[in-house]
Amino acid sequence: MQAALAEASDVSARLADDALAVVSELVTNAVVHAGTDVEVDWRLEEDGAFVVEVHDRHPSRAPRDPLGGEAAYDTPEYGRGLRLVTTLAESWGVTYRTGAKTVWARLPPGGVEDPYAPAPDAALAVAEDLAPQPHRSVGDRDWLGRGALSFLAEASDLLAGQLDENLVTALTGQLIVPRLADWCAVWLEDEATVRGGADAGPDRVWHASENRIEELRCALEKEPPCPPDGMRSGPEPYPWPGHALGSRGADGTALAYRLIAGGRPLGTLVIGRCGLARFPDEVTGLVEDLGRRVALAIGAARQYARQATISAVLQRGLLPGAVAEIPGLSSALVYEPCDKGGPSGDFYDLFPAGDGRWCFAVGDVQGKGPEAAVVIGLARPWLRLLAREGYRVADVLDRLNQLLLDDATEAADAAARALVAAGGRPVLPGDGPQTRFLSLLYGELTPYDGGVRCTLASAGHPLPLVLGPDGTVRTAAGPQTLLGVVEDETYTSETLDLRPGDSLLCVTDGVTERRSGSRQFDDADGLALALSGCAGLTAELIAERIRRLVDDFGDGPLEDDLALLVLQAE
Repeated sequence: MQAALAEASDVSARLADDALAVVSELVTNAVVHAGTDVEVDWRLEEDGAFVVEVHDRHPSRAPRDPLGGEAAYDTPEYGRGLRLVTTLAESWGVTYRTGAKTVWARLPPGGVEDPYAPAPDAALAVAEDLAPQPHRSVGDRDWLGRGALSFLAEASDLLAGQLDENLVTALTGQLIVPRLADWCAVWLEDEATVRGGADAGPDRVWHASENRIEELRCALEKEPPCPPDGMRSGPEPYPWPGHALGSRGADGTALAYRLIAGGRPLGTLVIGRCGLARFPDEVTGLVEDLGRRVALAIGAARQYARQATISAVLQRGLLPGAVAEIPGLSSALVYEPCDKGGPSGDFYDLFPAGDGRWCFAVGDVQGKGPEAAVVIGLARPWLRLLAREGYRVADVLDRLNQLLLDDATEAADAAARALVAAGGRPVLPGDGPQTRFLSLLYGELTPYDGGVRCTLASAGHPLPLVLGPDGTVRTAAGPQTLLGVVEDETYTSETLDLRPGDSLLCVTDGVTERRSGSRQFDDADGLALALSGCAGLTAELIAERIRRLVDDFGDGPLEDDLALLVLQAE
């Protein structure tokens, strides 16, 4: 949006700044208060006015009333909110529809004066005092004249999407010092147990003069902020640490702001300015707005960290801790999920089954995320259990297929009961059970003198390939139906002997369907051709070469999960 407005010849810089600020406030208001997905539409009308519409899915929650509606929102966590919109827009309003709400605003051509400053000269004086930078050029005076809106827009862009709370706090210091304050500090609190306390120091400290940071930190450790009762964000007075700031910092003023998001306190921000008896009101309101954005960014980063931890723990539980070592056979594995932050849809296993047998599996669940994790969490333990109970390859697939079908039927019944209990409300996407198809290559290995006997079956999976010492490549199994699709499907297996030097390659479709434009890696038997060039290599080198060829085939990062297993008879 900002780029499009900048390219429009009839749009002033002032209107572009106002539009960016209004869109930011309306989207933030919708995210905080409605808590649903948000859609944004905007347009320039013929007379040059800018119109924005922000749609959410929570019509029962009215937007925050900027004039007189504060009683419903005792916590001033949400900053200026629609007060800024009221000042910048010549008109705004709310349109209610069934299941949706739209908050719209119309900005006049050319924009309006800075709402944070009573007059341009006063804004210039405040900005000059709070952001003294002798190297500023004449071209920067527009930033000084409209410093508040530009600063908030810059801060919003910088903080948006940050997924590390330490980075959020680091950016906070860079935004505030020296623009708005000579120094600042951030104390963070755990959401479960308060990390701050009487003897807790700040997590981060900044000062315009780096040689003052350690002295300031020591002083702040002795005076941790004492937040007031309730959820008031501030500002609150904070004791001036003059003894740590040298002769020029003997006098000044400091304020503490509670960082609150989602009704939870996340920490405290303290700012200080030397030589001032009190901060100007324009600055205190501006920092309160900034604190709101910082708190939301910290909350989002913590939520992401929680989800990443859950995903990592789940992923570790879905994959074996180690693959088995098999007499007379070497193995190599490549496993690369395309989404590092969530459970993969691919899985593998190589385990002892007793009676001189070992079993292996390479599988791919339709989809990713929690639904895929459910199927993997169901399939991999059952594979091990059935194998160790003595079931042969075809029987294992028969039973696993029926297990997936039974599980899908139970999920469908549960979803139907939930819809009935909901009073017949309309069915929404994702309400019903998700399909749980599984492609699987599964096999059993039995070493003997002179080789390894391999019995295997492929259920809807890329077919395994055998590489001979002379470079010949042949297919090791025939295609069969996906698991979890056809009731009472009967699977069959095939048996082959791996002689010394033979290598069995098993892959998921992240290998065969790797794209380069309209072509796929396995077009014209591309995988077999790549494998034929690996004659004489060890299992580890074969796996690495295939991985590298697949990676180099496409221009960008992997678009699908990739699993690759090489078994080589010694």
